Amino acid sequence: MGEDLTRGDLGRLTGNTQAIWDQNAAFWDDKMGEGNDFQRVLVGPATERLLQVQPREPVLDVACGNGVFARRLAALGAEVVACDFSAVFVECARARTTEHAERVEYRVVDATDEDQLLALGRRRFDAAVCGMALMDMTTIDPLMRRLRRLLKPGGRFVFSVTHPCFNTSGTTMVIEEEDREGELTTVYAVKVTRYLHLAPAKGLGIIGQPVPHYYFHRPLSVLFAAGFAAGFVVDGLEEPAFAGEAEAQRPFSWANYRDIPPVLVTRMRLMQPRSEEALEA
Repeated sequence: MGEDLTRGDLGRLTGNTQAIWDQNAAFWDDKMGEGNDFQRVLVGPATERLLQVQPREPVLDVACGNGVFARRLAALGAEVVACDFSAVFVECARARTTEHAERVEYRVVDATDEDQLLALGRRRFDAAVCGMALMDMTTIDPLMRRLRRLLKPGGRFVFSVTHPCFNTSGTTMVIEEEDREGELTTVYAVKVTRYLHLAPAKGLGIIGQPVPHYYFHRPLSVLFAAGFAAGFVVDGLEEPAFAGEAEAQRPFSWANYRDIPPVLVTRMRLMQPRSEEALEA
């Protein structure tokens, strides 16, 4: 899917998406706690490696959910502003933040609204993160454009998403049995049927959540192009997969698919402007 939704579509779908996350927030907070297997094993460690946060650095956490990574950043010494468009999620995050609370400021901000983003402060942040949320947003262009002004020159942005190649509504998880020289072997695979053009679709992030939420798939070319257009370059990338650290709860659990990454974690860095006019563009 490209960034081709009409203004009316964007407004309607963003409003619907926000309402859905308000319904799911308490359930997700309960299930996520201080990190499920995806956060604890895959997303969190890869994000930390790419972010390389330094003590007292101001860091923006976009679409923070229940604040699990904001709290981790604060524990690492960062000065964190964490925001989400779900007021319910923000309240959950505040309630969970008991340690290092003086280093975390929570705000209700819609990451598709450029004015709300810019109000967080021009050139305020050394770095920004967005954990497993870009694929939940109707559009990512406003965020990319505003990060150009929110970040200091040379600032970095680390984001994680469900892997656009292997973990979308255009893929099917497969389990097969093979006879390999007389030994029966279980093979875990992913079948890709569609990739370039996937319409927004509802799905489950956690089994049992009150209502399914929207996914807005973007192939790699579209995902990265939004950053390139805003003046970012990619200078770090990881594709973490489970390697025995998590127990498979179901046959089709990602813990069984050890050679296929379910998430993509990327670092983009803001190119140094050639002039003050370029900085403000």
